[in-house]
Order: sequence, then structure tokens, then C-alpha cells
Amino acid sequence: MENNPSSSRTDRKTAERNRRNQMKALYSQLNSLVPHQNSREPVLSLPDQLNEAASYIKRLQTNLEKMKEKKDSLMGVERTNYASMISCNGTTTGLRPPQIEVREMGSTLEVVLITGLDSQFMFNETIRVLHEEGAEIINASFSVVEDTVFHTIHSKVEDSAPSNGAARISQRLKKFVQDDCAF
Repeated sequence: MENNPSSSRTDRKTAERNRRNQMKALYSQLNSLVPHQNSREPVLSLPDQLNEAASYIKRLQTNLEKMKEKKDSLMGVERTNYASMISCNGTTTGLRPPQIEVREMGSTLEVVLITGLDSQFMFNETIRVLHEEGAEIINASFSVVEDTVFHTIHSKVEDSAPSNGAARISQRLKKFVQDDCAF
């Protein structure tokens, strides 16, 4: 039984040595994943390596959030609530509500849609309505000036009763824009 305490102490030392070696390998692996500015820098102490890794992870998280926001804005995911952006004096606070104008020229329609940068879905919905009404899209273009996007869509309406079809399309598009502004 006298050998037991000695054997127990040796087992604890071995277990602790193994734990330290495992931690050293994990720290080394973590440090290898963090990009370093200059390979000539002196080797950092373990706490400095951990701080550098934590800072790097925080930068990655921040960059990821910025990229997600940019992706969402480019895809038009967010539908801005324009009613909530109108201040007490009735002016908008930054973004403009969408506007639409439909001009009939014989059997063709010219649709001019003016939106903010965050309203790409409005263009998509306008195209959808035109397709549903049987209009053939001839040309679609846009231009961006500061925070405003000007969409111009030229379409051809079916030859059967073009003015009636044009009026119906115009009414649907204007209702869609008005309903969106009411949100």
C-alpha cells in the first residue's frame, strides 16, 4: 500500500503533463488559423495569442454582419415602412416613397417607377403585374441618382382593346404603389 501514493502521484503528473501538451497543441492550432501581419514579428506570448485570436474572431463577426446587411439591401429583402418614416411636419426622413407614372402611346405603355435604393421589389412587382396583364416587355432600364432609382419600362399591350388594357394596368400599378405606401 505504500506504493499506492507514489503511483497515484505519478499518474497525476502524467495526466497533468498530457493536459498541458494537449492545451499547447490546441493553442498552436488556434494561432495557426489567425492571419499574421508580418512573419518576422517575435513569437507572441500565449495570452497575446489568445487576445489576437479573440480580436480576429470579433472582426470576422462584424464583417459577416456588414456583408449580410449589404446582401439584404442589394436583394431588396427589407420592405421599408414609409409611413413610419414621415416626421411630424409631414416630410420624409431620408427615404422617398415610391412614385409611378404610366403613359399610354397607342399599343405601348411607358411605366416610370421612382423608388429609393431599398425598393428593388417594387420593380419586380411592376414587371409581374405587366406580365399578368398580358403585356410584353420591350425594354426595361434604370438609372441611379444619389438615393433615388428611376426605372423605365416600355411594354406592348395586346392589340385587342389596348386602351382598356392600358387603363386596367395603370390602375393596378397605381393601386399597388399606393397600398405599399400605406404600410
